[in-house]
Amino acid sequence: MRYYISDLHLFHQNVIAMDGRRFDSLEQMHQHVIERWNSRVNKKDDVFVLGDLSWGRGKETAELLSQLKGHITLIRGNHDDRYLKDKEFDYAFHNVLDYDERKDDGRNVMLSHYPMPFYNKQFRRNEQGESRTFMLYGHVHDTYDEYLLNRSINDISCHERAAFGEQIQLTPVRLINTFCLFSDYLPLTLDEWRQIDEKRRRLINRTEQLLGGRISWQNWDRLAELITMLSRENWNNCDEVSLKDGETP
Repeated sequence: MRYYISDLHLFHQNVIAMDGRRFDSLEQMHQHVIERWNSRVNKKDDVFVLGDLSWGRGKETAELLSQLKGHITLIRGNHDDRYLKDKEFDYAFHNVLDYDERKDDGRNVMLSHYPMPFYNKQFRRNEQGESRTFMLYGHVHDTYDEYLLNRSINDISCHERAAFGEQIQLTPVRLINTFCLFSDYLPLTLDEWRQIDEKRRRLINRTEQLLGGRISWQNWDRLAELITMLSRENWNNCDEVSLKDGETP
């Protein structure tokens, strides 16, 4: 099996408060990561981590990674050099890349720590006219930048254009944020990430409609809390939940 996840930020004390992670300590977070990871991943599985795996030093990061099953390919993020350049880092990744393109069950998968709204093979479709290419990313966590990116995706995808001499069509923008909190730290398959991403973006768009337009950063912070809560509940009843102005999760 092939799984994806991003922005675990192991050994990063400040990220607990920054992301609103539910842990009292790094040790508690690390234990949860290990348990969730190994509950899904087997030793022969491939896991692609889309950047910012750890903020730790080489030795401590290697020791924790040795407890995780599977073959890990790292798509390098902006925080990964801290341990990668440490001489005491002796963990053997399956590969370390800045960017990658893969096939996943007949679909094209573009892998980058940073989101790209325009990517290779973007207009490839299957016989049913569905997108065959997905851009998987991390970096923005569940910040207001992620919301602004969502608005850009909506704007780009509603514009018609002629692609490669074909009939007029909408621009496909299939970006998926693989932020670890969205799956409660569980590495997921492409199809599982697609399902979560669709539910999450429907919630964002529904919240815009309820609030009558653009979501302010204050309301976004409250919506991010709601999204985190839903991720812990495996996104059950997501379409029945909403955040109205003045409400708190």
